[in-house]
Amino acid sequence: MPSTTSRRFLRAAALIGAAVLAASVTACGSSGTPSAATSASASASASAAAGVLTVRDPWVKAADKGMTAAFATLANDGDTDVTITGVTTDVSRAEIHEMAMTDGKMAMRQKQGGVVVAARSQAALEPGGDHLMLMDLTRPVRPGDQLDITLTFADGRTQTFTAVAKPFTGAQESYAPGHGPSPAS
Repeated sequence: MPSTTSRRFLRAAALIGAAVLAASVTACGSSGTPSAATSASASASASAAAGVLTVRDPWVKAADKGMTAAFATLANDGDTDVTITGVTTDVSRAEIHEMAMTDGKMAMRQKQGGVVVAARSQAALEPGGDHLMLMDLTRPVRPGDQLDITLTFADGRTQTFTAVAKPFTGAQESYAPGHGPSPAS
């Protein structure tokens, strides 16, 4: 039976090991997903210098099959507008979508021209608005799953970030077959 002293030592060693592991994982994270350990000013400076977006609070609505959507706040700390023209993920084909009035009803459709994030501004990808549509899921997206999502910009650059799946019923959207792009898209 280990002594109280050796149990305390093992517990302290485990906590230190966990802290070192967490720090190393944080250091290896994507530039599009600043960690809590990264200062806000450092991430803003890096984003502005690289000309990419800062992705805040990315998440995906959990779904068993069919369609779902990804959301985030996209911040452009640079001096020029940035246009997102495409999106890819390894769990489905994906498109940039919007909610718009069609024949007097709100309808989901592919967003022509992409999403523009103005210089020194931010854009929200949110339920009921612009969002990243994940269609024809190849596997279920369960709460807690982490999905890599890659944005393509009008100038050809790309940026990958990780979004965590969570259950969500908030705006009562249905990301199911038949709610994809309108025939006009």
